[in-house]
Amino acid sequence: MPPEHIDTRLLVELTEQSQDLNSDASRITRSALADFGQAVEPVRRRWWERGGALAAAVGTVALLGGHRAFADSPSPSGSMADDIMALQTAASIENLAVSVYRTAAGLPFIKDGNKTVAAFIAKTTQQHEAHAQAFNAAATQAGGRAQNGPDPKYKAVVDQALPSIKGPADVVKLAITLEDVAAQTYTKNVTQVSNADLRKLFASVAPVEAQHRATLLAVQALLAGNAADLVTIPVDPSKLPAAAGSVGFPDAFYHTDNASPISEGAVK
Repeated sequence: MPPEHIDTRLLVELTEQSQDLNSDASRITRSALADFGQAVEPVRRRWWERGGALAAAVGTVALLGGHRAFADSPSPSGSMADDIMALQTAASIENLAVSVYRTAAGLPFIKDGNKTVAAFIAKTTQQHEAHAQAFNAAATQAGGRAQNGPDPKYKAVVDQALPSIKGPADVVKLAITLEDVAAQTYTKNVTQVSNADLRKLFASVAPVEAQHRATLLAVQALLAGNAADLVTIPVDPSKLPAAAGSVGFPDAFYHTDNASPISEGAVK
């Protein structure tokens, strides 16, 4: 039987499709954010314009406590308090990811190492920055405060891991953890937020994080197989280990067992 011919152009097409996925997700994210802003403004305006001592008291709480105003008021926006916390927690995860990728980019074995890995980190950092901005924009549109700090739970994980990082494999392992918790959290958030536009927002970002994780899992398999020279685009598929073709997609449906609770990274 003659050897199977593998068209390497397919890998180029898959790379282009990956870029298209992020472009499509960004478009959906922008659309969802704009629609959410238009939908929430009338609700906020009606709430703030209500007369009486109750409205005045709630307004005072809002000035002092940000999202707590929604949680403590009997307004129709009661569920919005949870939405705001979910958005703030998402922003905190993105902030931490940006910090980790920026730190990784400055490490000698990344900066002066594999160019594909360095390019991936640079592009992924930009995407996480955009995601954080989108989540914070939605949080402030809903009457909450922007979250500019990192997720406290996973910051502790990062702080513990950073001193032990010795090479690219350690960076990839840590990044996989962050991308996975982001994808799981946003996937679960789709079922937790009360607004259709917010569901669209989370649903547009979750697959991008899952895509990051899939890429990192493939890179991890190559590094573990002493095939760092194959971490490149384009690549000769005939040289790839079998695991590189399947390890990036271990689940038919994305799990949410490790999703962060909506209050984890909320502004206190």
